[in-house]
Amino acid sequence: MPFEHCIPVRGFPSYKGQRHHTGRWWTATTGSLVGYESWLERDRLVLLDFDPEVVGIASQPFWLFWATAEGKTRSHAPDYFARLADGSALVLDVRSADRIKPRDQVAFDATRAACDALGWHYDVAGAPPRSLLANVRWLAGYRHPRHHLPDVAAALRAAFAAPTGLLDGAEQVGDPIAVLPVLFHLLWRRELHTDLDRPLHPDGLVMTEAVRS
Repeated sequence: MPFEHCIPVRGFPSYKGQRHHTGRWWTATTGSLVGYESWLERDRLVLLDFDPEVVGIASQPFWLFWATAEGKTRSHAPDYFARLADGSALVLDVRSADRIKPRDQVAFDATRAACDALGWHYDVAGAPPRSLLANVRWLAGYRHPRHHLPDVAAALRAAFAAPTGLLDGAEQVGDPIAVLPVLFHLLWRRELHTDLDRPLHPDGLVMTEAVRS
């Protein structure tokens, strides 16, 4: 069974007084709930869900075992496995740089070595840029397919064929209260584009072509 279809190899404990937050995020990528063990993991999961190259996601996908120099056995379960559109794989651990302890680094190095041997990508992800995360989290509120109205979507693509202010383009199509949810859904799906490194703004330019950095 592909790793992106596997259930987590360990649970997500929840108990009174715990210092981190656990939960599950409904991903538009898979149409299913994927677990997380901290807000930082949740934020990274949102970005994975938003990434058009990601076609499958699983949390706590497998155990990795290895022998230490002292002959002891250690194990580690990475935070996420992502299947990419080209068939390759991405394995992620999520930890802020200032919270990586020597024992953690050993586990991350062992995971990287195993991924290198398999031809997989591996990364240790910290906190994402604040503006990008805030924008993507806003768009995530419109990720569900119920926000895709084909006629409105077609009109929006026409309105933004040339770079146009977000609110101006929405008003060309109809009442913004009805149109904006579809617009945000198209931004989530990357059918429309804007500069997400800047805060979303009514005057921000939206277009059908991807923003070039």
